[in-house]
Amino acid sequence: MNRRNALKLGMTALAGLYLSPLLGRSILLKSEPYELGPFEPSWESLEKYKVPDWFRDAKFGMWAHWGPQCQPEAGDWYGRGMYEEGSRQYNFHLQKYGHPSEFGFKDVINTWKADKWAPDELVNLYKDSGAKYFMAMANHHDNLDLYDSQYQPQWNSTRVGPQIDIIKGWEKAARKAGLPFAVSVHAAHAWNWFDTSKGADKNGPFAGISYDGTLTKADGSGKWWDGLDPQDLYAQNHPISGKPSGDSSVHSQWDWADGASIPSSEYCEKFYNRTIDLIEKYNPDMLYFDDTALPLWPISDAGLRIAAHLYNKSLKKNKTVQAVITGKILTEQQRKALVWDIEKGQSNQIEPLPWQTDTCIGNWHYDRDVYTKKQYKSAKTVIHTLIDVVSKNGNLMLNIPIRGDGSIDEQELQIVKEIGQWMKANGRSIYGTRPWKIFGEGPQQASTGKLKAQGFNEGQGKPYSAEDFRFAQKDNQLFVTVMDWPEKGVVYIKTLGSEAGYYTKAIKKIRLVSTGEKLQFAQHKEYLEVKFPADKPQGSFANVLEIFS
Repeated sequence: MNRRNALKLGMTALAGLYLSPLLGRSILLKSEPYELGPFEPSWESLEKYKVPDWFRDAKFGMWAHWGPQCQPEAGDWYGRGMYEEGSRQYNFHLQKYGHPSEFGFKDVINTWKADKWAPDELVNLYKDSGAKYFMAMANHHDNLDLYDSQYQPQWNSTRVGPQIDIIKGWEKAARKAGLPFAVSVHAAHAWNWFDTSKGADKNGPFAGISYDGTLTKADGSGKWWDGLDPQDLYAQNHPISGKPSGDSSVHSQWDWADGASIPSSEYCEKFYNRTIDLIEKYNPDMLYFDDTALPLWPISDAGLRIAAHLYNKSLKKNKTVQAVITGKILTEQQRKALVWDIEKGQSNQIEPLPWQTDTCIGNWHYDRDVYTKKQYKSAKTVIHTLIDVVSKNGNLMLNIPIRGDGSIDEQELQIVKEIGQWMKANGRSIYGTRPWKIFGEGPQQASTGKLKAQGFNEGQGKPYSAEDFRFAQKDNQLFVTVMDWPEKGVVYIKTLGSEAGYYTKAIKKIRLVSTGEKLQFAQHKEYLEVKFPADKPQGSFANVLEIFS
């Protein structure tokens, strides 16, 4: 039997022999069937994928990266950092909750009630700000499913914490608002990410006492979690990595290399089943994976099977594939099979295939310090990022951190509204556009940083000025965005000089998109000279010119 037929046999039976050729062993597991069709669970088959136009046209999405790690309001990766002795989050946890041997992350989940969550209100706010698709986090590395999860029946948001189906609420709100619905899935890494939970202090009165990551179901007698097995959450009933991840080197093990402990077949198959269950219950238009390539690749083909399932399911329903799947750190072949996602960073060139950057205005999980110190990204920074990304064939997915109770703060609300004001005035230059011959011009380009790992080069360049320009086109119409207001009242665009060789038609009219005002101009051999009005319009930190020939 060849591999393709073996996989079909294994995956079309609800219970049967799952063959894991990548792990080199077979094991009897219950497996959700994946949708059969032209897409098979291999890179060679998946590279036939074509990104749908809805995603290419949307350009701007909003993300609710929200779960129990937002409840402490102490920032990213709280479920891991609270077990790292001496760290900021460990010290915070001692003061707020007590020692992690007595009050662990499972107990943080128990304090999360989401009592101010209003999904319709938030999704409508994001839509009004200009977002054309919405994404909700389905689970994080903390391994709690935020939906009615058949394969994580104890540790999901309908059973513990708020005891509601978070994803169902988000999905209903997105569908009602007419927005494509996306989900982000991060739980494949709990196997190593939670390894700090079974450590112990090296110093102080609790030295040598294990944190709660070693607890089992039997330890819950008489406690609030009586009947629940902490190992179904922490997933630590296995040897730690041959090269322990310590406080930070888990990053180097993100692709299951560099001494990482390798997940079992059971763990991989459970993740696969959880994700198929998510797809079948909520029918997402897009899946975001916080993984190198696909989840558990290259140690398992679980991610390949998930991708084949979603593409075939979408094809069967829509006659063309309308689904989107994103992945990080992709090879050239993998970029054909998935949408390349760059975390907190931007490409420095026009990419031949559509891509996405994901970033947030603060930290991924809500952080009270960012609010107190007023350190959120401004609407200006967000819009500059969007314009630059769009000029290079990309989309922007923006997270607005949400408090544990389900609300956003007044600073965030003001930023979202300012983004919406600019988008209402200038959105024609964003939505449905495609890259032009070059993406831009100006001194800022020379200062941009190179991509590192998943991305992480945002904010490394010089601030944009009125000498920086970004280009995009739609229906043969050229848009030029001047990335600040020219205080001297005039800009000189070298790219549009009559002898520059880029724009070969005669320019007949130039209009400021935000106000509709016609601008005076003169096209010289070396540059296009455009005179600006005396009064600044609202949102003058990015000024779009529409060029008519």
